[in-house]
Amino acid sequence: MPSFTKTVAVLAGLFAAASAAPSFPKLTRGQMRYYEHSKRQNAAAAAAGLADVDILQFALTLEWLETSFYQQGFAKFPASDFTALGLSQQQVNDLLSVGASEATHVTLLQSAIAQAGVQPVQPCTYNFGFTDAKGMVGTAAVLENVGVSAYLGGAPLLSSTSILSTAASILTQEARHQTFVRVATAAAAAPGAFDTALSPKQVFSLAAPFITSCPEGSNLILTAFPTLTMAAGAQAVAAIGQTINVESSASAGAQFCAFTNGNVAGGTAFSAFTPGTGCVIPGQNELAGLVYVNLVSQAPLTGVITDDIILAGPMVMQLA
Repeated sequence: MPSFTKTVAVLAGLFAAASAAPSFPKLTRGQMRYYEHSKRQNAAAAAAGLADVDILQFALTLEWLETSFYQQGFAKFPASDFTALGLSQQQVNDLLSVGASEATHVTLLQSAIAQAGVQPVQPCTYNFGFTDAKGMVGTAAVLENVGVSAYLGGAPLLSSTSILSTAASILTQEARHQTFVRVATAAAAAPGAFDTALSPKQVFSLAAPFITSCPEGSNLILTAFPTLTMAAGAQAVAAIGQTINVESSASAGAQFCAFTNGNVAGGTAFSAFTPGTGCVIPGQNELAGLVYVNLVSQAPLTGVITDDIILAGPMVMQLA
């Protein structure tokens, strides 16, 4: 298994050099936060037994899902359905281009995995649940955000610099997809200063509801967290200070709602959870745009959420 300490060692070396040489600037508080986050991420990867090829397989699983999503949507809805939503012809062309990019990502990842002497995972059978073009575009907005969060959270887990470079080149494209779809849906192009990183297990939990079955040998070693949903009648779009009622079959033992967003110090803001009532969206923070909500057993003062304290989730929520 590759060394999961390689990335941390490089960062540690940079930290030592910056501290020892007064002629160079020291790492900022934000850079130190990413350094500490990288150490935790690599330790988590090692504990879960995730090698570089496992992370590539995980990325391929997500790219297969996104590729199939666009292929099914474009086969089902003609271009006129998208222009009827108010999209220009150029925006429709750009949406088609996004789907083509995802298919290219699949090819690249398949090649990288095969070169490692491993059989790449195959596409699964999916149910995206869209019944019209509007629903497809709305789901695309969520999937592209999840794609960014997946690559951002997975990058520090990689020990190979060449694979990291490849992942970074895909991440920048996923970020462009994310911005385009947000603009096409009349949402703010960049609602915050930072994107949100998620662990592989959190991302898989978001993808799992779309997957109905996978070919033999193409199931990941990851398992999804129990589902978290809004209670019946609750609004899909919420605002800071509002009480949201969320529910899950795994809510027993949950003490807090965790609101994960890259603009929050440490990554996550917490609010006390009461079964049947829910929790208040905390207002003394920088929550903005799309937020991932989990039920957790603890609320670390550091603002750092880890898989071991998550009981259910994540649920995607858009802040008004």
